[in-house]
Amino acid sequence: MRIGIFGGTARRSIDDVVRAAQKTEQDGFAHYTLPQIFGLDAMGMLAVIGHEVPRIELLTGVVPTYSRHPLTMAQQALTVQAASGGRFSLGIGLSHQIVVENMFGLSFEKPVRHMREYLSVLVPLLRDGKADFDGETIRTHAATDVPELPPVPVLVAALGPKMLDLTGTVADGTVTWMTGPATLADYTVPTITAAAERAGRPAPRIASSLPICLTANADAARERAAKEFQTYGFLPSYRAMLDREGAAGPADVAIIGDEATVRAGLARLADAGVTDFVASIYGERDDRAATRALLQSML
Repeated sequence: MRIGIFGGTARRSIDDVVRAAQKTEQDGFAHYTLPQIFGLDAMGMLAVIGHEVPRIELLTGVVPTYSRHPLTMAQQALTVQAASGGRFSLGIGLSHQIVVENMFGLSFEKPVRHMREYLSVLVPLLRDGKADFDGETIRTHAATDVPELPPVPVLVAALGPKMLDLTGTVADGTVTWMTGPATLADYTVPTITAAAERAGRPAPRIASSLPICLTANADAARERAAKEFQTYGFLPSYRAMLDREGAAGPADVAIIGDEATVRAGLARLADAGVTDFVASIYGERDDRAATRALLQSML
């Protein structure tokens, strides 16, 4: 299982983010991931990082689809791929109904249909440089005009069974958040892998991200996780994964404890079929440093 670092959502300058990515590369981690929330544009920052930081893989975790036409998404992804010399993997997702409808002012009707049609345009653009598709909500006849580049892998934030089936059929893998090891082992990995096998595709990449904290005070760290990540316990898609895991809230799927406990938590993910762990390190300053050092020792 490859281990990388989640760059976080803190308000930082581009120079700060570049330095963080440089340190992540110097420390030997496999990849550096940025989210697309409401700050600076993730792919814009990764294009800068790709040009300045020469070796580490770069990922988005994840860019919402509704707010960008797939042609625009493809152009941005190809720009990062060009800037990084072929080291970019594009993580995309639906976002959430409350965001799409209340913030974007768009319809969230039939989200699986939306993603199916979106991928019907995005994937051909990224792999072949052109798309000809007429769907119910997306119609695109376009081509990109960029230098020849390696195809950009597409990872979809797939949680429900229909999304996992779609992702396994047409994309390169999935990226999960707030999905525990039992759910990954018994549901996520088997479902997406079976879909890929039926489609004659390679085994999908499974990127899992969870909060992680190496600490001598597990109770305090668990209480902090419950408060810091509480929003994810109320969003329906994550709530469904927590319920499937039998978890009361985000703190119950976070990897928290002493070295033996943290190592065991990571081993459970690897045993579940996770190919990539995206570490969302949190906690007190000393705990964060210790967590990162332990992860580095496991590379």
